[in-house]
Amino acid sequence: MAGDRRSLARLITAIENGKAAQVLQDLEPGKPHVVGVTGPPGAGKSTLVDLLITEARNAGNTVAGLLVDPSSPFSGGAILGDRVRMQNHITDKGVYLRSLANRGHLGGLSHAVPAASALLSAIGFDVIIIETVGVGQAEVDIVRHCDTVVVILSPGWGDGIQAAKAGLMEIGDVFVVNKADRDGVEQTVSDVKQMLMLGEQVGGPLEWEPPVLESVATTGAGIGEIWAALVSHREYLDSSNEGQRRTADRWEAEFRAALHVALIGTLDSRVVDELVADVRRGVMSPYLAAERALSR
Repeated sequence: MAGDRRSLARLITAIENGKAAQVLQDLEPGKPHVVGVTGPPGAGKSTLVDLLITEARNAGNTVAGLLVDPSSPFSGGAILGDRVRMQNHITDKGVYLRSLANRGHLGGLSHAVPAASALLSAIGFDVIIIETVGVGQAEVDIVRHCDTVVVILSPGWGDGIQAAKAGLMEIGDVFVVNKADRDGVEQTVSDVKQMLMLGEQVGGPLEWEPPVLESVATTGAGIGEIWAALVSHREYLDSSNEGQRRTADRWEAEFRAALHVALIGTLDSRVVDELVADVRRGVMSPYLAAERALSR
């Protein structure tokens, strides 16, 4: 609470090691603007997050970033390289950046993200930015843990049919077509707008109409418009019931995530190892082994 970054780092490590309840038990939640940034691999998420942090700081906000990197399915290790791209903020005491390995967690996030976000909220950061790993159509966990979801695409991402069916395209509050200096940007913008129009026809008028913006992260073009859209969406949430609903959804998602971690933590590792051996030998099905683990 006094600003000691080493203490904060140790607390997040404790959360990663399954001690979220102990870390958060005496802390009151704050009211930050939690922004999720997601999109397919190579769309330029990290570069845009770096620029958004600068915009938030210029507006007088303190900023925390939770940057999720994929873990190797073979070694379990992760490069955790997102912070390497964000050296501009390394000496800024108003910015805290933490890379988290997803450790095989599906959905584009790390299992520690909800509790780490809650910790940063309680400490009093004004803006929390959560960057997912590169995701596809189904990895949409981010929508359950944020106030505003920014979906970043790049020219040539899929065709019109794919854009219309993709779950990723249904969660965005702000859409950004990055690398707008490349060929195909007009078609991608058109595809996204058509998808939004189709969703409105099916589900009825939208209270918030997601903007579709263009940017070139390498030059900073369009970043001001993106930040303005985030501010507008926060104002919309504060003036409508949608903000309260999203906060309640986030608390529910955090509870369910905590329950999952707590249940895994109750299992006897020796029993699990025995059952793993049975599964590997083929003498027990994975599903029966899971039931045995819980029952024992």
